[in-house]
Amino acid sequence: MFLRQSEKTAIIYKNEVVSYNLLLKTITQYSTLFDESKTTKIAIYLENRPEWVYAFYSGMMTSSILVPIDFMLPSDDVAYILNDCTPEVIFYSNETEARVNEALSLTNHIILKINVDEINLGQISCETRDLASYNDDDVFSIIYTSGTTGKPKGVMLTFANIESNIYGTTKYVEIYKERSRTLVLLPLHHILPLGGTVLMPLYVGGTIVFSPSLLSEDVIFTLQNHKINIIVSVPRFYSLIRKGIKEKIDANKIASILFKIAEKRKSRNFSRKVFKKVHEKFGGEIETFVCGGAKLDENVARDFQTLGFEVLEGYGMTETSPMITFTRPGRVKIGSPGEIFPGMEVKFEDGEILTRGTNLMKGYYNKIAETNEAVVDGWLHTGDLGHLDEDGFLFVTGRKKELIVLSNGKNITPEEVELKLLAVDEITEEVGVYMEKDQLFAIIYPNSVKAKAAEITDLYEYYRWEVISKYNEKSPSYRRISNFIIIDEPLPRTRLSKLKRFLLPEIGKGNAIKKEKKEADLNFEEYKIIKDFLIKEKEKEVFPSDHFEMDLALDSLDKITFLSFLSSTFGVELYEEHLVKYNTVEQMSIFIKEHKTKINIETIDWKAIFKETVNLNLPKSWITLNLFKNWFRLIFMLYFKIKAEGLEKLPNGPFIIAPNHQSFFDGLFVTIFIKNKVMKQTYFYAKKKHLGNKFLNFIANKNNVIVVDINNDLKMSLQKMAAVLKSGKNMIIFPEGTRSVNGELGDYKKTFAILSSELNIPIIPVAIGGAYKALPKGSLIPRPFKKICVRFLEPINPEGHSYDSLTNEVYSKVASELKC
Repeated sequence: MFLRQSEKTAIIYKNEVVSYNLLLKTITQYSTLFDESKTTKIAIYLENRPEWVYAFYSGMMTSSILVPIDFMLPSDDVAYILNDCTPEVIFYSNETEARVNEALSLTNHIILKINVDEINLGQISCETRDLASYNDDDVFSIIYTSGTTGKPKGVMLTFANIESNIYGTTKYVEIYKERSRTLVLLPLHHILPLGGTVLMPLYVGGTIVFSPSLLSEDVIFTLQNHKINIIVSVPRFYSLIRKGIKEKIDANKIASILFKIAEKRKSRNFSRKVFKKVHEKFGGEIETFVCGGAKLDENVARDFQTLGFEVLEGYGMTETSPMITFTRPGRVKIGSPGEIFPGMEVKFEDGEILTRGTNLMKGYYNKIAETNEAVVDGWLHTGDLGHLDEDGFLFVTGRKKELIVLSNGKNITPEEVELKLLAVDEITEEVGVYMEKDQLFAIIYPNSVKAKAAEITDLYEYYRWEVISKYNEKSPSYRRISNFIIIDEPLPRTRLSKLKRFLLPEIGKGNAIKKEKKEADLNFEEYKIIKDFLIKEKEKEVFPSDHFEMDLALDSLDKITFLSFLSSTFGVELYEEHLVKYNTVEQMSIFIKEHKTKINIETIDWKAIFKETVNLNLPKSWITLNLFKNWFRLIFMLYFKIKAEGLEKLPNGPFIIAPNHQSFFDGLFVTIFIKNKVMKQTYFYAKKKHLGNKFLNFIANKNNVIVVDINNDLKMSLQKMAAVLKSGKNMIIFPEGTRSVNGELGDYKKTFAILSSELNIPIIPVAIGGAYKALPKGSLIPRPFKKICVRFLEPINPEGHSYDSLTNEVYSKVASELKC
């Protein structure tokens, strides 16, 4: 019943087209490669390709139990499976040969090896035969679970289980049709892609099309050239696709408006017309996206619906082969994996989902105790929490085993917390949450490309205030994150993208796992010099795998200092792009070792850097400079209770004014009190990204604003500021670099101290108090009649100071005068 004879195309792989007749013939040829009478189980350990299908169905032709193995598994895990279920035959490929040989050396029984890359079908002559007959209760396959909580268990699925799933998706709900073309994308050792992209489409006489790889260009080429109708994949796949589409839509104003209109209209036909180009990108023939393996983010599902695609989400387990619930076409309910699958029943005990029916496994292979623990009185305890709504749609709320129970009795579903954290910003790629000592901890994996585009120079501070703090503000006390770490590689997941939560506490131990990396392998001078420099600069331990931004928190100034040190010490011309490409201590050390022209340790010479010629035409003061200043003074004096003191302490120029930064208006709060004559000699700097058109650049050029690109070229930015000061003018520099998120004084960057020290120019500390209460970060409308104090403090001369001591003295002076 599983295959038919015809000349219709069954399989497409690259330029290879296989008809159903040729498929049956090839399967028959494969079945002659082993002794049918001595074979009860066949293992398959190779990558997705037509040979995988031939090997699998050759087992069905010879009444053998199929054991698919993840071709990415290491040899010791493969050996575990082979020893557990003892197959007599294993199909493998050139790609997996070395691991097969290593695995077999760890097994205690003889297994016939068949390398599919060495099979010569032209030398195998035989009559095509049908697949073997079977009883419903016969074991069809042993599928090993992915092992998110430890060693995998072999799930015994029967022919009745598989038939039930096929019936439900081809007869009861007609997802698969004879004309359907289904993309084979996910690894076939999982029951979801095995059933959804091989067994079901081939059963109805459809065509399956293998994507040559998971690379986006291969997937898109396959979709467009073979007019795919059905894609079966996991939430992560759909999230990545949606992210790429949404970024392009958001970057186009017209597309963005159309998206909002489509969102409100909720018309699939309208959306398919409006976003015709998006549909054409998928080949223009997509009818159904099938999603399983984990919960689909509701925003992803909603956006696909807005684009005119229907995502049919299902819920199940390997133990239910896999369907428990499935979404019927035309009955999508966002957030739900659908209604109960035909032949299945669902009930709940203490919130846990229990199920039984025709899809339920026969048991775990050789594990009676584990089977009895999972299946009680015929009901499978899924370990998932959820409920049915009034329409019979299932909603899964979390994992029972993953439920975090605090000492106060409160229950937390980590996935809910993670989804809320992900919704706070667009920079976070992944987040995992776990409990330790009755507190919630978060492990964050950011998108470094987006972080750079957003000009985030201190990831830790960004996440502390812009993500964790904002999440905590809106969460009850027992759901708040107590601490977090940032990592530079994705969270551990199974091949179907399920998070391996049991590994999170290990990762969270100060990133202890990666910190223990062997330094013995880096026993060369370049590494030692670089490590010593970073230890001195950051005053912390440095490890080979430390990421310059995420672990060592190098800010823009640190990067310039580091690159200048590397260039002068090793004779290699370096730019910030090198820090992106070689972003760990180990990678940079190896790069320097291979490209150095000398080794001569030198300190950073800022004086020489400031002497370099800079192409800078100083902006000319227009009459508008003081007009604006005086106009804002009048407005602010009426709107706020603002006062200033210490103006008499301003010396003759040049000097650096260094105010703290509490609000958007701080620059004006300082300048409105400065005399017109002094104001003409005083300059601001503005980031290039804030002056996006010619008009704003024109205004800046007439009002004492120099344009700098601090994040991408700090060296040039500092040279421009130095040029202003050397010409006898004054500069206003905010040492914190950004506005305070809570009104407290932030860390001072030492940029202003370097300029002061190297040019021997005094610093005027300015303490601004009350501005945060008048206009906190994130607020749009200032609060009227708030008291604001602006204090110009005694000038501080740089003589006798290091950069750090000068920075600290200015910080202390301002900190002591903030009260208003």
